[in-house]
Amino acid sequence: MTDQDLDDMADLLGDEQVMRYYPRPKTRAEAQDWISWNRRLYEEHGFGLWIISLTETGEFVGDCGLTIQQVDGASEVELGYHVRTGCQRRGYATEAAATCRDLARERFGVARLIAITNPANGPSRAVAEKIGLRLEKHARVHGEDRAIYAAQL
Repeated sequence: MTDQDLDDMADLLGDEQVMRYYPRPKTRAEAQDWISWNRRLYEEHGFGLWIISLTETGEFVGDCGLTIQQVDGASEVELGYHVRTGCQRRGYATEAAATCRDLARERFGVARLIAITNPANGPSRAVAEKIGLRLEKHARVHGEDRAIYAAQL
């Protein structure tokens, strides 16, 4: 993810449908902050969220990757993903999430992986389950009730 991805990321994170399980869509400035946050993650941890694009055409699909999140006072490696509305329900999130799960284990030596989802977000929960994460608990994350899916890698 680079500053050149701002238009795509602003469209993605500003989309009401994509962000319906968040408190609100993000502004263009917040999308720029999102890119900057991921670039810091790359520098500090070697990973962050990456751009998902179609191999055949290069079309922007969304983002997926690994971040560090605080859950119940512990630092956890989280797998996160967002897919453009027009690209949803085609398996892209599952494919990208499975690849990032494997990368977490094989390249970064992550022993435990979580996904933080809104309890009402059935599609996101389904992706987590398809790649082997299981509902572990509910917790307050960023002031919101969230379902925490987890797996030992």
